[in-house]
Amino acid sequence: MIKKIVCCALSLLLVAATLSGCTDREQRETVALVPKPIAQNNVVPNPYMASNESIVHNDAYSSDVSGGVVPLGIYPEITTAYETESVNAPPSIFFDDDSSAITPYLGGVAIRDLTQETIQTLGCFVPSQDDNQQYSVQISYSFVDQLGNIVVPTTHGHVMMLKTKNEDGQILPRFEKVLDVDVLTPALEQLGGDIDRNLLSIVFDYQGNLWFVTGGFRIYPDRSGPGFLGYLSRAYIDAVLNGENPDVSQALHYLKLEKGEGAENGISSNPTGTAVLTNQACYMLRASESGVETLWRTPYESNGANDAQEGAEITGGGLAWGSGTTPTLTNELVCFTDNLDPVNLIALSAETGEVVAQIPVLDDLPEGSQVAVENSILVYSGSADRTSIVVCNWFGAGSPGLSKPEADSSIQKFSNIYSEDWTNQGNKMLMPGAERVDIVKTEDGYTARKIWERKDLRDTSMIKLSTATGYLYGYVQNLDTGMWCYQMFDFDTGETVLEVPVSSRPEYNNMAVGMMIDARGNSLYCPTNNLELLRLQDRFVYLPDSPYAKVDLDLTGRKRLQTEEFRSLTGTQLSPVGYLSSAVLKQTKETTVAFWMNGLSGRLDSFSLFGQDSSGKLVQIDPSLWSLRDAQGKELSRNASLSESTLYQVWVRINDQSKFDLDAEEKQVKLAVIFAMKG
Repeated sequence: MIKKIVCCALSLLLVAATLSGCTDREQRETVALVPKPIAQNNVVPNPYMASNESIVHNDAYSSDVSGGVVPLGIYPEITTAYETESVNAPPSIFFDDDSSAITPYLGGVAIRDLTQETIQTLGCFVPSQDDNQQYSVQISYSFVDQLGNIVVPTTHGHVMMLKTKNEDGQILPRFEKVLDVDVLTPALEQLGGDIDRNLLSIVFDYQGNLWFVTGGFRIYPDRSGPGFLGYLSRAYIDAVLNGENPDVSQALHYLKLEKGEGAENGISSNPTGTAVLTNQACYMLRASESGVETLWRTPYESNGANDAQEGAEITGGGLAWGSGTTPTLTNELVCFTDNLDPVNLIALSAETGEVVAQIPVLDDLPEGSQVAVENSILVYSGSADRTSIVVCNWFGAGSPGLSKPEADSSIQKFSNIYSEDWTNQGNKMLMPGAERVDIVKTEDGYTARKIWERKDLRDTSMIKLSTATGYLYGYVQNLDTGMWCYQMFDFDTGETVLEVPVSSRPEYNNMAVGMMIDARGNSLYCPTNNLELLRLQDRFVYLPDSPYAKVDLDLTGRKRLQTEEFRSLTGTQLSPVGYLSSAVLKQTKETTVAFWMNGLSGRLDSFSLFGQDSSGKLVQIDPSLWSLRDAQGKELSRNASLSESTLYQVWVRINDQSKFDLDAEEKQVKLAVIFAMKG
């Protein structure tokens, strides 16, 4: 049964029996999801990329899996930030390691404050203003490097690195170019003038070389020239960043593709190499002394561009001529879908390119359902022998005009790419379908197994998985009610387990792009076509002594600590329970802070509460300074038995400038606490 969450506009959390501004009936209906943490995704961090959701697909593997804590429906609130400077709400968001939000901006890129009523630009680089040129940045496949620079491809064939902050960590009002390399001109000289000139995607490999590939949507082999791919060497990048002026001609290396071949989505990397998926084949590449080394090339089949059938109730179609997915990696596999009927999920060996598993997906939908997988597949490898993959149908959101011979799919404008009927009428103009398939490694090799299929779900939101909560997150329209909603799905069954309604207006669609999880642990962002950026948060902190004072949710956070990390921070052999929950408060005197949490089980006297001190260590808090209380604010006895499905509140006494105040500023308190127990 779906839990429908009723959000309280004011959500005034009052002391004792009055817990919020909601009515008693609404309190009973507000049932939070129980955290079900699962193993972290087995992704080797790329040492040349930032670690904090620094790319639109979360990591260099393009997994769409996050370790961040995402709202669980604990007195959820939805707020919006209005876009006043661009034609759309930010359709792409990623973060640097300071959790600064990076978005497209006026053809360039910016760090923006997404937490105000209107989106505020804090620093930016706009080519027409800062470079006096009319090119733009291809932001969808940009990322943040380990130094905090934004690395971008441009529409005039350059790759750039933009410095966003000064040495003190202050955001620069105008970003500084620290590297600018013309990739296209040397390619034309070496490969010939017939090549595709649209630089599309970039990624660092695990040696720090910057790989690139040309392409766009709808690359018809008979209409296009050959694309190309290649890399810029790490030695050159380091020399430039060190203030030197090296010869770039020795640093650029190219490979010309076949006629009509090019990438239609992002590229990925793992320690084996760089994976590039074109409209015709998948490649694994590596930098060598001689230049681009092709470890393997595996072709795949496609029916070509997908358009709505004559007489269909929908008018839109798909985007890609070949696979619509970015190649998504594990340490051993390269996964993607083809574009046949039915669509196949394909897993290749990362070492050899051999097809090790293949299975039809979205092949049991209602009659007449066409399929196009256009958002990247989600790939989770939490164990050595099992990889779980979520595939969603996207058919109907693509503009039917892209099939015309004169169409230019390289123009990355919303109005050019997406169907007007979908944006005006909502998800009834999409085809349904979402499915989870597991690829299991056995003694005899790999086998693909269907786990669940949703024949009703119509989604374009690039579903994300949080390993910290154990749930899938999407943004869809409930066709029964007409409401656009945040929805949470059970990872094991695919069932919708929680729904937070947003609006019934058609323009609140999610723009067919991905949501992003703020790694601070309490925000799930989703753009809409109404110029509003949505933010879902849990109001999991309040002040019992000050019932009308609202804690700033943007200054709250939750973090999952692994057992070994917790034990290192505490010097104990205890195990963490729940999340490290934090909040910043404007306070001058001693006060009580209350954190809502569930997922607690066992006897209360087996629990200890730890607080973080200014050194970063976790220190046990004296039991006289905290208590656990039920939903009505009644203190529980120390021998009380706890139930993981019950929402409790832990009350903690805190003083400004005390041992557990992490904020050095006077009249401001930051507190971070976590439970632990033996076992």
